Amino acid sequence: MTILDRAGIAARIPHAGNMCLLDGVLAWTPEAISCHAGSHRDPANPLRGADGLDILNGIEYAAQAMAIHGALRAGTDEAPRAGFLTSVREVECLASRLDDIPGALRVYAECLSDSGNHLMYSFRIETEGRPLLWGRASVMLDAAARQHA
Repeated sequence: MTILDRAGIAARIPHAGNMCLLDGVLAWTPEAISCHAGSHRDPANPLRGADGLDILNGIEYAAQAMAIHGALRAGTDEAPRAGFLTSVREVECLASRLDDIPGALRVYAECLSDSGNHLMYSFRIETEGRPLLWGRASVMLDAAARQHA
C-alpha cells in the first residue's frame, strides 16, 4: 500500500516531470524509507542511454528516496533544503542494467548519521526480493540556505 504517491513525491523534491523517478513511498520512519518505482522500464526515462539504463543509475533512484525522506522528516509539505550527493562508497552491483528488470524496483534508504548539514545513508535497490545494487552515500545540505532562513 502506497502512503505517498508520485504526485506527493514530486511536490516535495526538486525533480520534475519524468525526472521524478519514484512512483510511491511504501513506508517510512525517521530512520528509513521504502519506495517503489517502475520508471526503469520506461523508454523515455531521462537517464536512459543508447545501451539502456545502466545499473549505476540506480544511485539516482536512491538519492531521490533520500530526498523524499528528508522532506518527510522535516514534517512539511514543501521541498526540503537542497541536498547534494557528495560521495558514494562501497557500491556493489549485482546486475548490469535496470531497464531489463521486469518487476518493480524497491528502493530503500536508511539514515546512518545526521550532523545537521551532512547526512550519511545506506541504500539498497532490489526487485522481488533480489538485490540489484547497494552502497552508502554522503549528502551535504545547502548550508547557505539554512543561514538565510
